[in-house]
Amino acid sequence: MDWKNKVIYQIYPRSFMDSSGSGTGDLNGIKGKVDYIKNLGVDYVWISPFFKSPQKDFGYDVSNYRKVDKLFGNNDDFKDLVELFHENDIKVIIDLVLSHTSDEHKWFRESSKKVKNEYTDWYVWADGEENKPPNNWLSVFGGSSWKWDQQKEQFYLHNFLESQPDLNFHNVAVQNQMLNEIQFWLDFGIDGFRFDVINFLFHDKGLRNNPYKDASEVRPLGFNKDNPYGLQHHKFDNTQIDTLIYLEKIRKLLDKYNAISIGEIVSDNPLKTIADYTNNQRLHMAYCFEFLSDDFNFETVDEIVNNFFDQNPHSWPCWAFSNHDATRIASRVNKPPKEIMEKLLSLRGNVCIYQGEELGLRNSILEKKDIRDPFGLNFWPKFKGRDGCRTPLPWNSKQKNYGFSSGSPWLPCDKKFEKLSVDIQENDKNSMLNFTREKISQRKIN
Repeated sequence: MDWKNKVIYQIYPRSFMDSSGSGTGDLNGIKGKVDYIKNLGVDYVWISPFFKSPQKDFGYDVSNYRKVDKLFGNNDDFKDLVELFHENDIKVIIDLVLSHTSDEHKWFRESSKKVKNEYTDWYVWADGEENKPPNNWLSVFGGSSWKWDQQKEQFYLHNFLESQPDLNFHNVAVQNQMLNEIQFWLDFGIDGFRFDVINFLFHDKGLRNNPYKDASEVRPLGFNKDNPYGLQHHKFDNTQIDTLIYLEKIRKLLDKYNAISIGEIVSDNPLKTIADYTNNQRLHMAYCFEFLSDDFNFETVDEIVNNFFDQNPHSWPCWAFSNHDATRIASRVNKPPKEIMEKLLSLRGNVCIYQGEELGLRNSILEKKDIRDPFGLNFWPKFKGRDGCRTPLPWNSKQKNYGFSSGSPWLPCDKKFEKLSVDIQENDKNSMLNFTREKISQRKIN
């Protein structure tokens, strides 16, 4: 299976194209733009979560892994979309969140009951007193990563929102269940997975406190410089050795279907973690926030890429300059968008283009009243969240909401995007869009 050095295009469904007038992008909206994606020349699409969810973290809080949320359509709509992509020689990667679920998932509702049942140990529970968490572990989204459950009279672990309880991967039943969720979508016909925060699956059974960093060791957490999470060495709450064994189980299943895997890594030493997590027995590839952070130095890209391959000949990276979690690259680097895209598409390894990057879109600046991201609401105003990179795509400069939706968009359409709309760029041979197509085509030849 030839999967190396391919170009992946990330679709964030909520903001890609709305076919229903709801104001939120959907699967049929993507279906209507398959020709556009095909004309880019990409090899894979990665579609961010569309599973049933209360949408408190916009789909990264799953309440049913096997059902498309009605916000986006239904399972038949997704089946049709996958078939259409395949007819156009584009493979489909879906975004699977293994480490945690929504607190509305039936597994968690059963697990939080006082009376023992088969789900009792499916999540990470710990004894303690209501106002005294078991240890010093922190949530990425702010505060302690422990939440007291009144019904069970125990704490549960949540590395992200309180409504995103962590599954207990030390429980073999949980491991097997998540392999079953993977197999469901493989049988459905998809070609691979992007695994959300894959190094967060296992925790230290002893619940030992994380050590604190010396001030000289503190690095910004990608895009949120003031987050206390970055003040700890995350030695015990993630990136445990047990994960490597489980990745081998995942890989054996994927290999039966010739499917690929991309892991998202959020760790203290992300490039080393990528090296550990990717080889012929584990993940195919992984990416981190090395090029997604606000303190990223564009001049060091080639050095970092070359050093990675020199030091890790049996591992494989996926490089991204933008995604749904990070400030768009055009707003972080003082370089022309064409120069940035040319660099990305020159890199050895797989590369991922985030929707709108091919248009040269910058981050949108939103007022607080328009912020929807709980991450931004928790840290406002020093960190304004991830909504700025999630505003709707501009398809047509002459239409309402630039052709994204006939309804009221879930996030405001950026007026600065009007002159970067697809209809304008299509008709300009020197546009960013046509430049991107040309460079993707050259990458395939080289």
